[in-house]
Parts: sequence; structure tokens; C-alpha cells
Amino acid sequence: MFKSGFITIIGRPNVGKSTLLNQVVGQKISAISNKPQTTRNKITFIYTEEDFQAVFLDTPGIQSPKNKLGDYMLKTSESTLNEVDVITYIVDCSTTIGKLDSYIIKTLKEINIKTPIVLLINKIDEIQKGNLFELIEMYSNLNLFKEIIPISALKNDGVKDYIEVLRKYLPEGPQYYPEDLVTDQPEKFIVAELIREKALRNLSEEVPHGIAVSIEKMKYRENKEICDIEANIYIERESHKKIVIGKNGDMIKKIGTQARIEIENLLDYRVNLKLWVKVEKNWREKEIKLKNFGYQ
Repeated sequence: MFKSGFITIIGRPNVGKSTLLNQVVGQKISAISNKPQTTRNKITFIYTEEDFQAVFLDTPGIQSPKNKLGDYMLKTSESTLNEVDVITYIVDCSTTIGKLDSYIIKTLKEINIKTPIVLLINKIDEIQKGNLFELIEMYSNLNLFKEIIPISALKNDGVKDYIEVLRKYLPEGPQYYPEDLVTDQPEKFIVAELIREKALRNLSEEVPHGIAVSIEKMKYRENKEICDIEANIYIERESHKKIVIGKNGDMIKKIGTQARIEIENLLDYRVNLKLWVKVEKNWREKEIKLKNFGYQ
């Protein structure tokens, strides 16, 4: 008997959705940072065992949109709720249910009740056990979740327990993807995500939300284990260009060096990475630019 199915991962920004899924598949696919709205697309992660395949849909964090990119991200998150076999809702160890989580819970109560909802309480490495028991009781009283699992995605604690719960709730079905595939995203997309992650991690607060990365060239050299990659980092303001480049080019060099190391690990090739910084004013409000950058 082979079991398989689709699982959407939802939650407010910065609760650890992408960190969890990178742990599940054992490879970095999605950008991770401490900045909200790090994930912008619906990204497919694939976990396969001999008799089991779980296909995860990582979605942007749910929050009120402030521009066309925000509208796209919210629609992307909410659209998956009626497409899947299991819904996974991730929260952190906050001791109260805030406004945004209340909105998500209200949304979950309004969808088809037959869809099992699994709650993950993440970041348990940051909370005392006594407080954790109180959190579990608080969420249990909502009578919404089939299972409540405490985890630390960063420490890979509780992730195997989560996989076993999914095995319990997923139906019998086919193997949708080859066993060695961990995402259906092309290499260019993952490379762009790795570059964007390093920009998010290194730049000051006012810059990251206006950053997009476009891979202009990605070519493997014949008879040499080298891949030449050229990418543009787009920002919205001319004043941000100096920040991204840095004094004497220090910042763009730092971003490039960190990204190159992870890209080489991904591709198992040496990488010759060249980055340019370009200004595209208000691109988050322009539908054609959103499509050009892959948000469609």
C-alpha cells in the first residue's frame, strides 16, 4: 500500500515554514531569514520514502497586503486551502493568539471541515516546558486541530513525529514525483532564492522588501565542472543602490561570496557568480514586473 498526498503549510510571517520544509527534504530550497515575507511564491517540496510520498506547498506568510505583490502573496496562501489532503498550520511560542493568527483560525474554521488540520507549535527551544503545556491546552480548546505537535524546525526536533502524523492522515495514492526529486522548481529559481536570502540576511531593514533577483545567465562550461551565473539584484530606490553595493563594493561582494558557497553545494559544481544591482522603481506595484520576476 502506497500513501501519498498534498499538504499546505500556512502561518503568519516568520514562524519557520521554510525552515521546517528545508529540514524535511534535507536541502535548502526556499530562502530563510528573520525578515517577514521572505517566502513570496508557492514552492513545492517533495518528501519520499519506500511506501510514502508527501508533497508540501510552502506559501507566503498570511498578512494584510500593502501592494500588488502583497495581494499576490495572500491569494497564493489562501488558494491552497481547498487543494490539499492535509493543512499544516504553524505558530510560534507566543503565549497569546494575536490578530493575524485569529484571522487565520477564523479562515480555517470556514473551510471544508473534512480536511484534517495539523498544528505545529514551533520554536519550542525558546520556551519552558510548563509554558508549552499551557500553549497546547490553549490551542486544544479551539477544537480545530486533529493533532498538535511541538517542534523546533531549527533544531530538527519533532520533525520525524510530524512526518509520521502525515503518514497517518494521507490517503492511498500514486507516487507523483520521482523518488530523488525534492522540488519541482527549476535550478534557476533556487539559485535566485539563495542570492535573495543572502541579500535579506545582510541588508538593513528598509531595503529587503524591495529586492528581487533575476538570473540572466546560467551556463555549464563544456568539459569543466564550472557553472557561470550572472544575476541582477533589483531594488526600488536609487538611494538603496549604494547600500546594496556597499563601500568599495564590500556588501555586494559579501552577498555574492555567501551565495556562491551555497549554490556550489546545491549544484555540486564550482560557480563563477557575477552580480549587478539595478533600480526598478515601484516594481511591487507593476503587474508586468511581478510576472517577469516569477510572481504569477
